[in-house]
Amino acid sequence: MRASFVMPVLNEEHYVEAAVTSILDQEGLDAREILLVLGASTDATDAVVDRLAAAHSEIRILRNPHNAISQSMNIGIAAARYPVVVRVDAHAVLPSEYGAVALRSLRAAGAVNLGGRMRAEGRTPFEGAVAWGYNSPGGLGGAIYHTGGEAGPAESAYLGVFDREAVLAIGGFDETLSRGEDWDLNRRLIERGGVVWFEPALEVVYRPRSSWQALAKQFHASGRWRGEIIRRLGGRVPMRYFVPPALVVALAIGLLLVIGGAAFGTVIGNVAAALGTLPWIVYLAWVAITAVRAAVPGAVRARLLGVLPVMHLSWGAGCLLGIVMPNKGHNAFAGR
Repeated sequence: MRASFVMPVLNEEHYVEAAVTSILDQEGLDAREILLVLGASTDATDAVVDRLAAAHSEIRILRNPHNAISQSMNIGIAAARYPVVVRVDAHAVLPSEYGAVALRSLRAAGAVNLGGRMRAEGRTPFEGAVAWGYNSPGGLGGAIYHTGGEAGPAESAYLGVFDREAVLAIGGFDETLSRGEDWDLNRRLIERGGVVWFEPALEVVYRPRSSWQALAKQFHASGRWRGEIIRRLGGRVPMRYFVPPALVVALAIGLLLVIGGAAFGTVIGNVAAALGTLPWIVYLAWVAITAVRAAVPGAVRARLLGVLPVMHLSWGAGCLLGIVMPNKGHNAFAGR
């Protein structure tokens, strides 16, 4: 069993070493290589990677000055020497038999791509709240790779263990997408008759963002590019993607009704203002009940009261923006 591990890396000085170490610790493979595709980091990431590469000959460093993950994956796939490509996130920590189990499962299922469950873990109360959001339908929705489930065909896969030739046959990742590129790749693989498989035996630790600003930025960007995909496909996406933008619209209409009703000061205005408070009351009550019922320590539960709205509203606002305003894509890829 031979595999090429490909990891896009950008500004990950605090996480990349743990991720690479988890690849170095893989067991049960006959051969492997590690391709680290470096973006234009502004922190000490490159120095950390240079040190790791100097100590381990199986590490190869590639460059992507344009930063987009889709481009970095294509660069890594084009340079890969082995027939199976294992995508790794710089925030991920792979279990020691991840590669071996994944390759066996890929063959057994006859799949062109396979993934397991993203198990988010936080090291602080804030990260713990974000991790709970990742792992729960109340945070990121009901995707099987977040919540878990039985082995079987899936619409997408976390990270991904790819048949290299199958990915090359569809042109690789769409480089005009900066986020949501994995979902789009799997959509095209399925349309070509391939099987995308969920394997619950694979579980990968994911380290979530550690600050409010980083969380809001991440989810706004993810929502923005998901909105781009919705716009391109004419809405032919899972219904759960429409929930956050619908929430943002409902809250915005409610706020306008409250402001407008208060300005009029009439009976009709008062009724409009009262109606405008309903979506806010319902949503905030849902957030409070969800946080109270979460099986987490009190410090984590308290932060859920803010983390869940930041996740939902940042993603929803970004999605609406992506639907109405095209994103500028990235087209450069040496080797395509």
